[in-house]
Amino acid sequence: MSTAATPLSPAAEATLAAWHAMIRSRDTSGLPALLAPDAVFRSPVAHKPYAGAPAVALILQTAEQVFSNFAYHRTLVSEDGHSVVLEFSADVGDKSLKGIDMIRFGADGKIVEFEVMVRPASGVQALGEAMGARLTGRV
Repeated sequence: MSTAATPLSPAAEATLAAWHAMIRSRDTSGLPALLAPDAVFRSPVAHKPYAGAPAVALILQTAEQVFSNFAYHRTLVSEDGHSVVLEFSADVGDKSLKGIDMIRFGADGKIVEFEVMVRPASGVQALGEAMGARLTGRV
């Protein structure tokens, strides 16, 4: 990854811009259109990845509801222009956390992989509990 002026592919740039607009507006209803059909989500609290656009959309839409005071701080772009790392901070209940979203885009700009890493452990635990309460039996 590089913080230099490595550009995203134009298709990935358009998808990322749409993602940021959704996060700013807190309206993720357009998210399914940004996902490849076989998209994969890797969670900081689950042992196995979630596969398929419907599952990924549900998880990301639920996370948007769980987080408060969510903000992105930095964007790092891969040398091939098909991946980004987005540094963020947020609150879950009374716990503050920091994390990164690692997003890989396909040639068409659709999100093919979305992986989240979070710290500290208390934030991960709060996130897992909040997401589990909303998603148990749904994914």
